[in-house]
Amino acid sequence: MNLGPWEIVIIILFVIILFGGKKLPELARGLALGLKEFKKTTREIKDEVQHAADEVNGDEKEPQN
Repeated sequence: MNLGPWEIVIIILFVIILFGGKKLPELARGLALGLKEFKKTTREIKDEVQHAADEVNGDEKEPQN
C-alpha cells in the first residue's frame, strides 16, 4: 500500500483538525518516546538472542574428552 503526497496531506489535515495544533507537539513527543523504547527493547532482545546463539555455538565447538 503506497501513499501518495495527496493522501499524506489529507491525513495530516485530518490529524490537525481532530487533535488541534496545540496537542500535536505532545502527541509527537509521546510517539517519539514510544519509538525510542521500542527500538531499545528490540535491540536488547536481538543482543540476548545473539548472546544465546554464541553460547550454543561455543559449546558445540569445544572438544569433548
